[in-house]
Amino acid sequence: MSRNVIALVDCDSFFVCCEQKVNPDLKGKPVSVISNKDGCVISRSKEAKKLGVKMGEPFFIAQKEHSKGIYIVANHDLYADISGQVMNFLKTFSPTVEVYSIDEAFVELTGLKRLYKMEYIDLAAFIRQRIKEELDINVSIGMSSSKTLAKLASDKAKTENCGVYAIHPRFAKEELQKTSIEEIWGIGRNLTKLFHRSGIITAYELVCQSDEWLSKRVGIKGLEMKHELLGEMVSPVTNEVKLPKSIQNTSALGTFTSDINFIKNSLNYHIHRSCAKLRRLGAKSSVISVMLRTKDFRVYVEKKVLEKPTCYEWEVSDIVFSLLEKIYSPSVLYRSSGVILDNITYDNAEQLFLFSDSDEDNKNKRLAACLDKLETKFGKNIIKTGFTGNGKGE
Repeated sequence: MSRNVIALVDCDSFFVCCEQKVNPDLKGKPVSVISNKDGCVISRSKEAKKLGVKMGEPFFIAQKEHSKGIYIVANHDLYADISGQVMNFLKTFSPTVEVYSIDEAFVELTGLKRLYKMEYIDLAAFIRQRIKEELDINVSIGMSSSKTLAKLASDKAKTENCGVYAIHPRFAKEELQKTSIEEIWGIGRNLTKLFHRSGIITAYELVCQSDEWLSKRVGIKGLEMKHELLGEMVSPVTNEVKLPKSIQNTSALGTFTSDINFIKNSLNYHIHRSCAKLRRLGAKSSVISVMLRTKDFRVYVEKKVLEKPTCYEWEVSDIVFSLLEKIYSPSVLYRSSGVILDNITYDNAEQLFLFSDSDEDNKNKRLAACLDKLETKFGKNIIKTGFTGNGKGE
């Protein structure tokens, strides 16, 4: 392949694959992962797909219509841990790996065939095999000279069940002629409708449009899409990590409830996960929000702006629970809760406070470091906080 060589490594049915990794008895069975106890299907094994389980199908319908299926509530901490293992393993093959999502990463392969003394297609197959052997995770790999074509190739690797698929830029137009417009990465319903109204049905018909036409109808995004589909690398693979501007942790409560202590325990879990992530990033937040969603899907949010940013659970929980009192009603049934941390600043940009208590700050840092060290050694959520029946913290 000429030009740059970009691979998109995409984990197959990732959440299910993670569950099968920790419980091998699930392999070869119709396994589906659901978002929560009353949620919907978010990942399916091949066997579950053959059984007829649909992506996004509500759990109660899937269980009724496909009673032979196995349904597991999502464990996002587990998936995040295994995702980290996969991404770190990819970095042993290439110095340039861009993590795109929890189960996808772009890998720059340009020039590596000399290092590994094999053709790029063989190198991709080798990486795929090693991930399976070392991590017991199945992946599909698409290769081309641009991210958009690599994404298309990875989709074809899945649909054609070949594991590795390459699109040479010289033959890209042939692939695009048999690719519908909605199959292209970044084209959603609205863009699909726009293109269809203009008589553009295939990806090939898109790249045949003039730059002027695309710029006028779609803007810079349309131009970049066209040239990426032609094999030109508009967006290079980069190791640069985009730091989040906010952190949001929300989930269903598992059952409809108006129990204040049950809700507080749920919020405590979100607070801990959010604060632990802040510390891993070397960050603090100065805008704290709490969210409650009722049984009939009404959403209530209350927030507070802090004078001094924080990343400590014991400080955030005091704020969250005081905000909770403003939106909570004992006569209402709630279905989900959440915590949002906004206006995040990082250590290198943190403002110093003239009247801050250095002894208190040092004590907080030591306590937080102790919590993080325990979790690193014994696993996430090894230390939990909750509430007794009288509402006082344990």
